[in-house]
Amino acid sequence: MERRTLLRTAVLGGSAVLGGTLWRGAAYAAPAQPGSGPYGALGSPDANGVRLPAGFTSRVIARSGQKVAGTSYTWHNAPDGGACYADGSGWIYVSNSEINPSGGASAVKFSSSGAITSAYRVLSGTRQNCAGGRTPWSTWLSCEEVDRGYVYETDPWGVKAAVRRDAMGRFKHEAAAADPVRKVVYLTEDVTDGCFYRFRPTTWGDLSSGTLEVLVAGSATSGPVTWARVPDPSGATATRNQVSGAKRFNGGEGCYYADDTCWFTTKGDNRVWQYNAAAQTIELAYDDSLVASGTAPLTGVDNVTGSSSGDLFVAEDGGTMDICVITPSDVIAPFLRVDGQSGSEITGPAFSPDGTRLYFSSQRGTSGSSSGGITYEVRGPFRV
Repeated sequence: MERRTLLRTAVLGGSAVLGGTLWRGAAYAAPAQPGSGPYGALGSPDANGVRLPAGFTSRVIARSGQKVAGTSYTWHNAPDGGACYADGSGWIYVSNSEINPSGGASAVKFSSSGAITSAYRVLSGTRQNCAGGRTPWSTWLSCEEVDRGYVYETDPWGVKAAVRRDAMGRFKHEAAAADPVRKVVYLTEDVTDGCFYRFRPTTWGDLSSGTLEVLVAGSATSGPVTWARVPDPSGATATRNQVSGAKRFNGGEGCYYADDTCWFTTKGDNRVWQYNAAAQTIELAYDDSLVASGTAPLTGVDNVTGSSSGDLFVAEDGGTMDICVITPSDVIAPFLRVDGQSGSEITGPAFSPDGTRLYFSSQRGTSGSSSGGITYEVRGPFRV
């Protein structure tokens, strides 16, 4: 995936100034007709209330409090972060439950044709499991978004018992992303003065022990950074306050790694950040405060994932209930929109292993309640 240019200024008559260079032909401002990005304009709402570009279709795969189709398993409330895993010729989608108490995570298993074959619990007895991340060894890191919360390593197949990973720190966890090159796991923290962390396991593939570090930098939004060890990962003293000079981020949310870059979002200031792991530098990929007033195409940034084409897909918490695409050439536009669910948020975007299906949830659905969650699948000609 290409690293993107820092988006620095407002849209000027259909063009944008990026890093001092006039950049033409981009859809950085929200277009008059929603969805005019690489996939074209969004169509009318389908039977599921989802607006999609031409050639794409949606289906509902699960609803909170109801049996998953063809199974005896009742889907959890408030579906949040998710990930997909290859399972022979089929695959599995894992989804967190952001409720407290209980929380945990569930999974849906699919055949090679996309038919649902089973659904089951993979994590129980935890609190407000918000986002998380997929590991290269095919486990799911489920993160508790509570004060002094834990990370739990879970088995998407539901065979092995979940394991609490204390060494990864106790704080208000949001998301995780594994970097197999540097053999670290990046972690976001969802508080207004939170930090960005990385965990260096003693042995890669084993998260039972290691070193938790926090990113240290000045107040600038771009430039070189360093990492410092967190003295006490137990959080007896707030983890974010243990290292002088730790850089603060306003509400850390989604986190995604690809090609030497870790992308993460901060909802408090509606930004998408990029950490260049090879160069150890940080910069902004998106900042809606620098877009002409009222024209920001992406608001309420939250969960984030990527496709094989290098496109980022960023889900909105609120906004206009979009998943927006950010292309390697910095085109930013809605990819889909869920109508009639303004009291909800989009969560858990993840692609099937072959990249032809995108899964996501509306956490509170049409009711605006955690018991109204809806989990969807979108199929179509995704860019490769």
